[in-house]
Amino acid sequence: MLLCLMTTVTHMRQVIYTCVCVCEKKLVENNLNDKKKLFSLYFQCLEKPLSPHYNGGIVVNPEFNEGLNGWTSFGYAKIRHEKANDGNKYIAATARNQAHHSVSQQFDFDKDKLYTFSAWLQVSKGSADVAAVFKTANGSIIAGWVSAKEGCWSMLKGGLVVDVSGHAQLYFQCENSTIDIRADSVSLQPFTQEEWKSHQDLNIQKVRKTKVKFQAMDQLNRPIRNATVSMSLRRSNFPLGCAINQNILGNTAYQNWFTSRFHYTVFENELKWYSTERTRGAEDYSVSDALMKFAKSHGISVRGHNILWDDPSRQPSWVPSLSTNDLRAAADRRVDSVTRRYRGQLIHWDVMNENLHFDFFESRLGQGASLKYYLRAQRDDPKTVPFLNDYNTIEECSDAASSPRRYLDKLNGIWKGGFKGTIGIGVQGHFRFANLPYMRSAIDILATAKVPIWVTELDVGPGPDQARDLESIMWELHSHRAVKGIVLWSAWGPQGCYRMCLTDNNFRNLATGDVVDRFKAAAEEEASGMTDAEGFFEASVFHGEYEAKVTHPNGEGFCSVKAISLVPEKASPVFRFNITV
Repeated sequence: MLLCLMTTVTHMRQVIYTCVCVCEKKLVENNLNDKKKLFSLYFQCLEKPLSPHYNGGIVVNPEFNEGLNGWTSFGYAKIRHEKANDGNKYIAATARNQAHHSVSQQFDFDKDKLYTFSAWLQVSKGSADVAAVFKTANGSIIAGWVSAKEGCWSMLKGGLVVDVSGHAQLYFQCENSTIDIRADSVSLQPFTQEEWKSHQDLNIQKVRKTKVKFQAMDQLNRPIRNATVSMSLRRSNFPLGCAINQNILGNTAYQNWFTSRFHYTVFENELKWYSTERTRGAEDYSVSDALMKFAKSHGISVRGHNILWDDPSRQPSWVPSLSTNDLRAAADRRVDSVTRRYRGQLIHWDVMNENLHFDFFESRLGQGASLKYYLRAQRDDPKTVPFLNDYNTIEECSDAASSPRRYLDKLNGIWKGGFKGTIGIGVQGHFRFANLPYMRSAIDILATAKVPIWVTELDVGPGPDQARDLESIMWELHSHRAVKGIVLWSAWGPQGCYRMCLTDNNFRNLATGDVVDRFKAAAEEEASGMTDAEGFFEASVFHGEYEAKVTHPNGEGFCSVKAISLVPEKASPVFRFNITV
């Protein structure tokens, strides 16, 4: 919602001004029932597949209306052209005896292009995870996963980039070689770097910016020409943060570097159970309390990371040997202790960390453990949004355990178990390289849940392209409507950082730090200009809180504007300044 805040300013000449706002539509949150309805539609398996994206792109015979034209067998599978009772035609791979035996089509790839991929898949019995794979000269690349089912069609959506130009063969892979794989409406669409960047820019204009219009008028309501309008950003509305750790305490150089850039943070290790209760029953929150005090004193919002961690190797040393009853009691105390201590002070809680990959608490306490602790955290700290948090969902297409659909399965299971309310999606984002098509498709799938998506631990592994890939990833994330915030995983230590530092030990920017500064400068671009003959000046600005000023040799108007848009604006808000001349 757009708010206009009046500010009293005294000038040498009398200035009379009004600020009139034409407000944008307010975003109304879907209630829980609406979310569940939309969510269930995503999981619905269709009797008939939809048409292929981009009419199939460069795929020959994408809907199999020309028999098997363009398609061959991969491995020793037999392929058949089949027709359903409703007239729909598709291809089937039968007599499979290896995971990769399926249908295939060959393509010529260009390493300078980005490829989006989609297909509708079905299996002959039960359900099974099926991957779309491209075999290239440098190995096989998974483009995406889907849990395909018997008797209906599910859409696989993904994408890929290649590191070498040349031939590539598409095939589908399923570990259960006793079932048939059926495919329809297959699409592979290449984009040049310029086309992809153009689409990013278009999305940013739509989802991150609002057009605002200013009009300068004199005391008789006549337009004033050539008045200067300037908009100064006070605070961006797109959360960009960075992790910190105890090394920032008492380190003025680190503090100055950090607070000049970030209004959001997360503690790297200091809130984790193994940090706050190293010895059973002896809790010590002194370090996390000090970090919280530092953040509050600088107006920095904090994510809570984490309450419990499902990785068996990340427990306090005394936890794995506990009996079942003692573990249950200890975990209950941990949840209550940390959530009540920081109740209302955090924006998020990572409740059960990485429980797509691990199941320490479920294996010891039963399959309802995750649900129990989400409910308990919500009870103890009801105003803080609980989050799932895991890795490889957007950054690594080869990991089926945390594929977007598996992520949504986990989320859906918590809702079905009786959790009422919003749960955020935390995707860590520990990238090896920038696979923008896969990342975009993964977020598209996650976005169907209609809950907040944050990239919670963004970094890129070391290498010559680290800074370039970081920049590409940050702009891709910023261009997606569903991404509500980014937190970089670059807490500094004298021995280095987890995988990616932004500065050297003297807090001079490294190349990655320059990327972050450039991103902030571009995403927080301010606006200024002159009014036209009708007294108007119009600009497109990033959502945020601005201080707007209109000046003229004969007077000055001053207005503080909070321009926050969560939905596309149909009509530009108008701010009118009346200046006595």
